Amino acid sequence: MKIVVIGAGISGLSTAIAIERLAARQELTVELVVLEKNSRSGGKIFSIKEEGYMCEWGPNGFLDNKPMTLELCAQLGITDRLLRSDDNARKRFIYAADQLHRLPENGPSFLRSKLLSWPGKMRLAAEMMIPPKRDGEDETLANFARRRLGSEALERLIGPMVSGIFAGDPETMSLQSCFPRIYQLEQEYGGLLKAMIKLGKKKRAERKAGKQVASAAGPGGVLTSFSGGIQELTDALSQQLKGEIRTHSGVTRIAPRAEGFLLSLEDGSQLETELLISSTPAHALAEILAPTDKSAAELLAQIPYAPMNVVCFGYERKKISRDLAGFGYLIAKGEHRHTLGTLWDSSIFPNRAPEGQVLLRSMHGGATNPAAALMSTTEIRQCVMDDLRRIMGIEAEPDFVRIFRHERAIPQYTPGHAARVAQLTQRLQTFEGFFLTGNAFSGVGINDCVNASNQVAEKVIAELRKRQPPSLSA
Repeated sequence: MKIVVIGAGISGLSTAIAIERLAARQELTVELVVLEKNSRSGGKIFSIKEEGYMCEWGPNGFLDNKPMTLELCAQLGITDRLLRSDDNARKRFIYAADQLHRLPENGPSFLRSKLLSWPGKMRLAAEMMIPPKRDGEDETLANFARRRLGSEALERLIGPMVSGIFAGDPETMSLQSCFPRIYQLEQEYGGLLKAMIKLGKKKRAERKAGKQVASAAGPGGVLTSFSGGIQELTDALSQQLKGEIRTHSGVTRIAPRAEGFLLSLEDGSQLETELLISSTPAHALAEILAPTDKSAAELLAQIPYAPMNVVCFGYERKKISRDLAGFGYLIAKGEHRHTLGTLWDSSIFPNRAPEGQVLLRSMHGGATNPAAALMSTTEIRQCVMDDLRRIMGIEAEPDFVRIFRHERAIPQYTPGHAARVAQLTQRLQTFEGFFLTGNAFSGVGINDCVNASNQVAEKVIAELRKRQPPSLSA
């Protein structure tokens, strides 16, 4: 049976690999074609090596506290090539009130930290007494943070976390869709601190067992990549896929047929398929579906994307006076800086910079600074240099500069996102054999994409079994 996947990013490739694996187990015959608009597979995963530096065009890794991507690496036989971030990368910083503060990792360090003022700490501690909100309304992250944690915690804890993950604005992001676990903790335990206390015994047992446990300082797990960059993952997927990957093959229209779909491609050709999976960004799929299903296209178009400029600066180590033992920093909401933060890439992973050099990777733009997408290269460079001078005291000109522009970088899960996705899914059920995956719907990280791909692959196999019983397979 012919199956077409639109998009050869991490979502499309991992879906295709999962389908092939499951089909082989169940003795189902599939002919898989992956269509990619651009000249290369991998999507936003792209590890660029120049002048001894290794710059990530998009994401720089995944967290190992969830099994999805680790399991995929094991299936691909590339586990021995995994590279865990340096222990120093556990140190994360927040820039607030004109200084860098190390993000506290436990109760005593939180009390000693100057990241929050004492009134801010007391307000956060009062979260225990805030009644839970159980009306089911999908509130913004900002409203949730003000209600439960206080305005200072919003500015200096929640705001940087949202910008670091989504390049987003907490004032316009959905709590339920962006951080469903936090929403669940309030619903189940009545509050976050109550949940932490009740889960404390379990966490202590896990620590004794040697398991990785999330800290209050940020996401649990260790950032993981490969010595040659995260692109090694999508390269392995592309190389091991038995089906065909066709680059320079953008889809312009999807026309449902009695037993499948007819795809119109940018080069004027057409392609028929019995089952169809889209892993393209929401805005791209909206354009493809507009001539066929205006309602579905309108729902997809309601998922906004934040722009982002990824700016890589290389310096001689001796030109930077401050200690670089750490992950880097995010900038507190309301600090009025140009960037969202800077990762100290050569401190996170080895071999990211030549000997005696360092690589800094700054995020410029995001939902709170959409004008960044319109800036010239010179303006972007100056903005980043201004922030590095102010925050890290770097006066020197960078020896190496690479700027990667993403007009639509990360999807933004605004209030009502889950309801829109449910409505979209129901709408597309009228197209029997059409499936959706990708980071626009249920999580933006690599782990999320792989997890969604596995779920879609299971649905595809169920549909295949209805149409092609194993006993009739070749």
